[in-house]
Amino acid sequence: MFGGCWILIGAAVLAGSVRTAPAQEDESAAASSAPEVEKTDVRLWSEGVRIAGTVFTPTDRTEGEKLPVIVMSHGWGGTRSHLNSTYAPKFAAAGFIVLTIDYRGWADSEGKLVVQGERPESDENGLVTVTAREIREVVDPLDQVVDIMNAIDYATGLADVDPERIGLWGSSYSGGHMLYVAAHDPGIKAVVSQVSAQDSEKIATRIFEAKGGLEYARELGAKRAHGEIDPIPQGEDVVPGLRGTPDLRKIWRYRPVEDAHRVTAATLIIDAGGEELFDTAEHGGRAYEIIKAGGKAPVKYVVVPEITHYQIYTTHYEKGSGMALEWFNEHLKGDGAASRPAEDSGE
Repeated sequence: MFGGCWILIGAAVLAGSVRTAPAQEDESAAASSAPEVEKTDVRLWSEGVRIAGTVFTPTDRTEGEKLPVIVMSHGWGGTRSHLNSTYAPKFAAAGFIVLTIDYRGWADSEGKLVVQGERPESDENGLVTVTAREIREVVDPLDQVVDIMNAIDYATGLADVDPERIGLWGSSYSGGHMLYVAAHDPGIKAVVSQVSAQDSEKIATRIFEAKGGLEYARELGAKRAHGEIDPIPQGEDVVPGLRGTPDLRKIWRYRPVEDAHRVTAATLIIDAGGEELFDTAEHGGRAYEIIKAGGKAPVKYVVVPEITHYQIYTTHYEKGSGMALEWFNEHLKGDGAASRPAEDSGE
């Protein structure tokens, strides 16, 4: 497991680039000195599946005070355990309620069930007893964004949360997820999208072109829809070095950057100047230009020079998390400067 970083590139390049992200405990040194926060593990429903989450709450809050909330998830099949030891307690200590989640079928979350054999008739109460197989560790971007949306609903139902001040944080694959969710939820006030993949089609094309590209994905989709192959895409098209199986047909359809024009939340996009896994101009850079042109929200684009994709979690963890925290402070606690022009910066 690589701590949630999404590294989809051509197979030849991938073989030389894949490495495991820092151990969750090892990279949490910066967070370990943060003020104490309350931490509560929770279960929430997403399309009939119970997914696992953790709520962080600052201990120095005023009783009855409504606080802004930040919903966080990791990339690809990354899990909340990394966020729980790094970013989440840091943000909570700064005065935010933070909710982290595991996607369905990952880590502590339940997975969807696929009935094995013929499904028997339901009883008078609509109940049915079946033998089923659980879907585990499938990378399905459409399911993942729905899990995030349901996590937002859960967060806004917490007693100490101000539902008018919702922020989203995502990194790598979930950086695209958060932009997609913000584009479809005008109630989101602030987004931080870090080293984000914003166009799955382009990246999937690079990976699977040797197998036939889009035609290969369509063939898989047709066979699955006709019941000719296993409806659970586990073990198919595994990407070397990555945990989990991509649902290729859904990944090909998923292009969050194309919805960027709908974003009304204040958006910070952080890219790595030495990004080795995809062309940032096609992803974070393109999303920034679209949001800026739309003029619906403040947007800032920061390129951290020379660092690679993974260094945002290690050598530049403090810088990346600090920029995110500053953005949330401004746009979830301050006036948000909604009338300011778009910003652009490279450091």
